[in-house]
Amino acid sequence: MSDPGTSSTGGESTPPSSAPSPELHKLTLAELTQENKEKAAEFKAEANKAFVAHQFPKAADLYSQALDHNPFDATLWCNRSYTRIKLEEHGYALSDAAKAISLDPKYVKAYFRRAQCHLQMLKPQLAVGDFKKVLALEPHNSTVRQQLETTQKLVRKIEFERAIEREEEMSAVLRCLEIIADGGCELDKAYTGLQLPKDPTTGKYTITIDFVREMMKLFKDGKPLPKRYVWEIALGAYSVFEKEQSLVELTLESGKSVDVIGDVHGQYFDVLKLFQLTGEPTETHALLMNGDLVDRGSWSIEVILTAFAFKWLYPKRMYINRGNHETKDMNRAYGFEGEAKHKHGEQTYKLFSHVFTAMPLATLISATKPPVPSPRDKTVIIGPDGTKRYFVVHGGLFSKDGVTLNEIRKIERIGKQPGQEGLMCELLWTDPQDAPGRGPSRRGVGIAFGPDVTKRWCTENKVSAIIRSHEVRQDGYTIEHDGLCITVFSAPNYVDQSGNLGAFIRIDDAGTMDFIQFDKQWHPPLKPMHYAQGLASMMM
Repeated sequence: MSDPGTSSTGGESTPPSSAPSPELHKLTLAELTQENKEKAAEFKAEANKAFVAHQFPKAADLYSQALDHNPFDATLWCNRSYTRIKLEEHGYALSDAAKAISLDPKYVKAYFRRAQCHLQMLKPQLAVGDFKKVLALEPHNSTVRQQLETTQKLVRKIEFERAIEREEEMSAVLRCLEIIADGGCELDKAYTGLQLPKDPTTGKYTITIDFVREMMKLFKDGKPLPKRYVWEIALGAYSVFEKEQSLVELTLESGKSVDVIGDVHGQYFDVLKLFQLTGEPTETHALLMNGDLVDRGSWSIEVILTAFAFKWLYPKRMYINRGNHETKDMNRAYGFEGEAKHKHGEQTYKLFSHVFTAMPLATLISATKPPVPSPRDKTVIIGPDGTKRYFVVHGGLFSKDGVTLNEIRKIERIGKQPGQEGLMCELLWTDPQDAPGRGPSRRGVGIAFGPDVTKRWCTENKVSAIIRSHEVRQDGYTIEHDGLCITVFSAPNYVDQSGNLGAFIRIDDAGTMDFIQFDKQWHPPLKPMHYAQGLASMMM
């Protein structure tokens, strides 16, 4: 591993996740010996130590080894379930919790873990049933009773909001423009802070690099922008997004390069360090942020406003893909909705929510110079012009073969949420797996795709590799599927506990990739998901 803040050319990295689940155990209860039990206890003790040290992949592996020796111990399944929740493998965690319950139908903690999984898989109605089961077993558990009431309120809130959405015809963008035209979002007359400039010819607000730089300093000092400026930046970015196709094409002409940035999740002070390393977008150097700019971290407004400001200022230098966290359901659960409403009001949240739907779903980066041979290139697939090209998407590939770039380009996205199935959902949610073929998602949403699926899709579409994000990586990146699937993650020490490095990928005009890692930065004492509307204790 290279030093944080330096480039890395190695292809080895920490494995992406824990062992597959559910697993088949050949050992029968009759064959279980005292030696098996003692060996399982040893692995469990080591796993507990790894968990306390936030070494969650290691902990999951050790719990799996313990289960190999004693698959009849419900606590092992429950412990691995909790570890997989930490790894955001909620589909796998749900299976483990269910197995613990099948072994011990009165195991309170297992029902609680399964409720956590249902919440994180955006199925609060199912969590209600598990919380009720906990209370049936422990009627005086006031903490769980409070969480049950909070979850029931969430279910009612979701149902109410869906009913309201069906009645509303005007988009939040048009509504905000209407409010502005009616004088309903003016600057306070006493305001003397940072000024968003106006075009002297039209009298309309515009944006400059000096404003963006000063805004970033303002955010670093913990100070907000006026709501009117927040709206103007979001509307400015929207005016660019709405003109782009669902698949954006970025061609690296001679002398040009791009930095591909993974999840940053509202970790603004790490984003400041990141932008120091990448530099600002210029005529010869673009930035591409690959989704999940918001949620989890508690400075999501500052992160998204900085990214949107650059997008408004430099439409052809700053590129932003949508992630699975630029969606209503995730924003409700993981903090952005609460943060946006707290800092700038409900209409501001509605505005961002609609602008998110206009963000492109993927970007195709095309080099223009012949590729330079590299030992990293185990399987080289060249584009139609004889150069490398990369498909950059937040999640990954599809539940069926034959999906073309042209199909992705034509996806209707504006005003739409990805849902739980279909091409948009899979672009934002899927993950790679080591095994060939396709498998169930460890998250419980989307699918997992194997190296053969990746090679077939890349070959058919003449794509040199898929670059995706969506998963924490201890080294900030991994290279999988014989070099055809690359994951980059740019939120170091994710949610203040993962201990991982962040990274980004620099790609030049020949399609050569360089991996630059960086470490966490200091931030003010505000915990992740500070604005998660009462559910933070269950979601963390």
